[in-house]
Amino acid sequence: MSEKSAVRITVLAENTAQGEGILGEHGLAIWIEVGGRRVLFDTGQGMALRHNAEAMGLELAGADAIVLSHGHYDHVGGLECMLEEAPGASLHLHPRATEAKFSGSGEDDVAHRVSIPFVEWEEFVTKGRRIIVSKKAHEVAPGVWATGEIPRVTDFEDTGGPFFLDEAMTRPDPLLDDQALFLPLATGLIVIFGCAHAGVVNTLLRIEELVGEKMPTRLLLGGLHLLRASPQRMDETVAALGARQPERMVFCHCTGSQAVCRLGREFPDASVNGHAGMVLEVG
Repeated sequence: MSEKSAVRITVLAENTAQGEGILGEHGLAIWIEVGGRRVLFDTGQGMALRHNAEAMGLELAGADAIVLSHGHYDHVGGLECMLEEAPGASLHLHPRATEAKFSGSGEDDVAHRVSIPFVEWEEFVTKGRRIIVSKKAHEVAPGVWATGEIPRVTDFEDTGGPFFLDEAMTRPDPLLDDQALFLPLATGLIVIFGCAHAGVVNTLLRIEELVGEKMPTRLLLGGLHLLRASPQRMDETVAALGARQPERMVFCHCTGSQAVCRLGREFPDASVNGHAGMVLEVG
């Protein structure tokens, strides 16, 4: 699976921003360039995507593939805009990413919709567009792989919040649509998370199974959804990351401030806070 090409990664949407003219929003969108191909992983809410791409001199129209990590608004809200910008790009998603989705805190007994009609009603289905709806791992562009559905094998990880498939909050959402991207380079592994609703450790175990060999971990990037993590989950996550000794970890979006602080203490030389406008290069 290994590819020799250098990888350039740009964070186009994230909760925070740095740089002249760069906007932040609650969401995530990551632009990946490798081997002359361009992949957009998630689209944020949609307010920052086009603006930040223009500010950073990126041509969204040049995307070869668009991949959705899961069906929440802060990851798919910019999809309509992106499809207009890149009508030739293939679109990759899990079949359950189009379900209606809700979140409820239990404090006010009110469900909040966290999916969007454009995806729920499958308005993205356009004649002539290549749409890959799959639970299976597959290569979205040369050297860039989607995990597909991630088996839940650990006993300490959960979806990270009170998520439901109905407004009455009677049907918990297992978020089986959650998936990540990975790039197995000749020099090691890059993993890009959307929200890691399947769990950071579950995700890494799945990728290692798919790669089929032990590889150095060059970069872990994205939202880890540890903001409600129990002490046990944090301890187990730290242990799993310690066993893999990532060269660099960039925490984004839903990782959670307490988790970021803990991970920063445990891995001071590897840990970085992500932001819209960030550019990373891995050779």
